[in-house]
Amino acid sequence: MELSERQEKIIEIVKGNGPITAEKIAGQLNLSRATLRPDLTILTMAGYLEARPRVGYFHTGKTGSELLTQQIQKYTVKEFQSVPVVVKEDNSVYDAIYALFLEDVGTLFVVDNHSCLIGVLSRKDLLRASIGKQDLNKVPVHMIMTRMPNVTVCHHDDLLIEAAQKLITKQIDGLPVIKETENGPKVIGRVTKTTVTKVFVELVNGNQI
Repeated sequence: MELSERQEKIIEIVKGNGPITAEKIAGQLNLSRATLRPDLTILTMAGYLEARPRVGYFHTGKTGSELLTQQIQKYTVKEFQSVPVVVKEDNSVYDAIYALFLEDVGTLFVVDNHSCLIGVLSRKDLLRASIGKQDLNKVPVHMIMTRMPNVTVCHHDDLLIEAAQKLITKQIDGLPVIKETENGPKVIGRVTKTTVTKVFVELVNGNQI
């Protein structure tokens, strides 16, 4: 979060004089309390300042990076997961390639007749399958997919930072978000590197997520 020059001055005043009332802060800046109110609200919500009734504002002592880390660690997968793109296990490799480019995704999730996850297909899997003379309309995706339990997954209540760590560690583009059912793990969403990147960029820029 990038602070304005006035917000930086407010923090310095509170650091040196806290606890201090809004009226006294406004007086030092030659501003009205009404003018100062939005800045104090932002700084309090962001965690730089803390307000106590009838006492005033004081500095929390936290840096911007510390506050950013704390905020990131609160986010869960369910807040940012998107709609998964799935194919049936008996679909052809040709159909999968078509779906990949039509939906503009990097990973397809393969499901059985119960809509439960049985494997994943990456761009690399489909590229390897397309090299050669085999008829892609006749090769089912279950012949080339990465099968369970060798698929890295996440759950909707996992922390987003944990999902991001899995993407980095496994060097993959996307994770299926699953929900356990009687028939097996059902795909209910997806989290990708793009998802995580957008969240972090918006957060660093101080935008509301």
